[in-house]
Amino acid sequence: MKSLEIFVERIILASRWLLVAFYIGLGLALATYALTFFVKLWDFASHFTTLGETETILKILGLIDAALIASLVVMVIISGYENFVSRFDNEEEVHWLGQIDAGSLKVKVASTIIAISSIHLLQIFLNVPNYDDNQILWYTVLHLTFILSALCLAWIDKISKKPQKPSEPSL
Repeated sequence: MKSLEIFVERIILASRWLLVAFYIGLGLALATYALTFFVKLWDFASHFTTLGETETILKILGLIDAALIASLVVMVIISGYENFVSRFDNEEEVHWLGQIDAGSLKVKVASTIIAISSIHLLQIFLNVPNYDDNQILWYTVLHLTFILSALCLAWIDKISKKPQKPSEPSL
């Protein structure tokens, strides 16, 4: 029975390597998204002289938004691999990776989502004539929901890392 238990445990532990397919897929998606970023950049650069101030700000916010989304994908790929699959072999070059555990990753992802949502909300506020009051209200409520969710995740992460009280010294 013990050998069966060890066999099952090895299979379960080895199954973490299936996550690599997801991380490679996210890397490919990131490469595709980089192409769309360059299309946006080219569109902005080629029309720069004809854009008004608000349109210029909206285009720049779109580029910032794309950079934040790309950073979010990289954060998930690297932290996910480091936390759930395997440590990177050359830890001197990536020493900062081990500092992002699963709880911290959730908080960082939520913070990035808030930043992305903030940019979208700013784009909406700069384009108010294109939205009705009801749409603006719901975008704002959604943004506030993201903020509340991130605060809850940060609070949960904080209380889960609270150090245990030291035990009484024995006499």
